[in-house]
Amino acid sequence: MVGGPNLLTQLDSEIPAHLQRFADEAGQNAQTVVYLVRDSELIAAFAMADVIREESFRVVDALHDLGIEVAMLTGDSQDVANAVADELGIDTVFAEVLPEDKDEKVQELQDQGKLVGMVGDGVNDAPALTRADVGIAIGSGTDVAVQSADVILVQNNPMDVVRLVKLSKASYRKMQENIVWAAGYNVFAIPLAAGVLAPIGILLSPAVGALLMSLSTVIVAINAQLLRRVDLSIPELPGVTPSTSTQTAD
Repeated sequence: MVGGPNLLTQLDSEIPAHLQRFADEAGQNAQTVVYLVRDSELIAAFAMADVIREESFRVVDALHDLGIEVAMLTGDSQDVANAVADELGIDTVFAEVLPEDKDEKVQELQDQGKLVGMVGDGVNDAPALTRADVGIAIGSGTDVAVQSADVILVQNNPMDVVRLVKLSKASYRKMQENIVWAAGYNVFAIPLAAGVLAPIGILLSPAVGALLMSLSTVIVAINAQLLRRVDLSIPELPGVTPSTSTQTAD
């Protein structure tokens, strides 16, 4: 049988001292240990590590530049999670999280007064995606995750999360600008059209009022179209080399 530490607990198998040292070293190197058991006897251990995608470094750095705190939810051991977080610069780590507990971790962050955006792709992520203020599903993920999310990223590219945040912030700014313009127009143009300043000789003819109304609509539309010019690029990080390795002990 092959499994993690929980398998050894279920089988009540003891870990030899040399394999325990191997497991401890693997944890410090951000490696996950998988055990090979035969007839309830531990005969080998394998240390494996996922390759950290190069763009992950850029994503975390870009999110920090946008003032966003980055948290990681993982079922890996605390040592592995901490090593990955240190390498990527992740702020908060929730390790050894069971699939059904992800929702609770999102709630925990919300209870601290934080707005939470959750990125996930699996069935186990669906409750957390629903709980989050903004659920972001990877398009290549499961149907349940996609249906539970508010936003779907078509490509399996973590950098699209940064682009999504940048575009959202730019859209919000445009909304504010358009509201200010529309409110300003109504505050000044409507009283003029009503003849408030007629006693001092300032009048706004119906033709000019209609022209200004049309101009206001055009300005709002043009301002919204400027979103197409928003810079969604993500700066390169020089000298970044993701680490990965695999070891075996018996």
